[in-house]
Amino acid sequence: MNLFMGKPVLFCRFLGRFAFVMFCTSLIAAETDVRRDSTVEAVSRVMPSVVNIGTENVVEYRDDPFENLFRQFFDPYYRQRERSNPFSLGSGVIIDEDGYILTNLHVVQRARRIQVKLSEDAGGGEYEVEPILGTPLTDVALLKIIPKKAGEKFKAVKFATDDDLLLGETVLALGNPFGLGGSVSRGILSAKRRRAPKEGEPLAVPNWLQTDAAINPGNSGGPLINLRGELIGLNVAIAAEGQGIGFAIPIKQLREAAADIFTPERSANNPRWFGARLTFGEMPLVVDAVETNSPAGKAGLRAGDQILQVNGKSPKSFIQLNEWLRDDSVQNFSFAVQRGLKRETVSVQLISFQQLMRQKLGLDAQEISDELAQNFGLRSRTGLLIAGVEKSGPAGEASLAPGFVVTEINGRTAHDFLNAMTTLSHLKNGDPARLSLLVPQRRGNYIVGYQQGIVTLKSR
Repeated sequence: MNLFMGKPVLFCRFLGRFAFVMFCTSLIAAETDVRRDSTVEAVSRVMPSVVNIGTENVVEYRDDPFENLFRQFFDPYYRQRERSNPFSLGSGVIIDEDGYILTNLHVVQRARRIQVKLSEDAGGGEYEVEPILGTPLTDVALLKIIPKKAGEKFKAVKFATDDDLLLGETVLALGNPFGLGGSVSRGILSAKRRRAPKEGEPLAVPNWLQTDAAINPGNSGGPLINLRGELIGLNVAIAAEGQGIGFAIPIKQLREAAADIFTPERSANNPRWFGARLTFGEMPLVVDAVETNSPAGKAGLRAGDQILQVNGKSPKSFIQLNEWLRDDSVQNFSFAVQRGLKRETVSVQLISFQQLMRQKLGLDAQEISDELAQNFGLRSRTGLLIAGVEKSGPAGEASLAPGFVVTEINGRTAHDFLNAMTTLSHLKNGDPARLSLLVPQRRGNYIVGYQQGIVTLKSR
């Protein structure tokens, strides 16, 4: 036997093919840690993308549709904390290397100031974040990490393919239960389609995923992943009456919510009308739908077009392309698109909401912030506050004035610019625009109340 010491290849040949396989397998196994299975590998890939979301102040809201979810996840945990300590609200997952985070809207909508802490796998740093927007119907919110140095990048999670789900497959819930960072629970995908549990007001989310992976206070907003380390859902709720019944928003709805949230139309600084919906996902980006009368529609952009370049630059992601479209300093965009076998160029000029409002109705308006609602004695932020009126325009001829609040246009709630412009964009010259209004009742310089009214204008 000394002849074969230190010579495993000769030894394997001597014993024959079967012995060769068995012996070489044992050599490989000796060099591999048996503990490092698919679960460990998936966690190691995704954990650097998981963040803990916290704040020092939580704002109370009346008539909050997420009240039950908030109490379910944070009482009595919230009441027991020391007032001087930051409060860990929940979790989130980084979806873009520039620091964009997906989480639940009910996790962050009450926060005056939001901070995130990276996992220890990503260095454990703490960052301030900028809220982008949320969608109440899906309970999804988008945040943006404010980097500490130029060019700083973050580890982003990989999205799973829509509907690539196996009933009974192993899934992992990552997050920060009770503020205990970097926690993992394991279970199976118990159901691919479950209606949201209804307690009080329904959240209008018809199809959540169900899992028996443990979800606890602080997990909300964290990722639910498969064994490939891909994001398949966002942890959102538990069944209060049951054990081992948790829910997650499926990846398909997350894509749709992200596509709705991060658009030129929803820019906080300068919302502008683009009118095309892009599919959030792998490159190249594909145009999913186009509004006929929108700038994109009039320019000739079509559903199915693949976006190759924008103003001569190739976008690396959905987020980057929309960052370009939200750039206040640029109004005109040249799209190089692949349309079937042909490469086409489409030039689109974005229109600000103020331009469209002025063009159609002859007025200027602004969304109602908390400060404006308080200053004008409004009970809610629903509606658009008229800031200026063109005397010779449709609004001026109907005697509308600054301080009026537009709550509906043609029966559709005008709670923000996007809703209002979606309605106005379909109006042609001479079409009626029926406005529901709140008209301020004044006593001297003070507003003492509002009276409801309706007026019909002719669109220009």
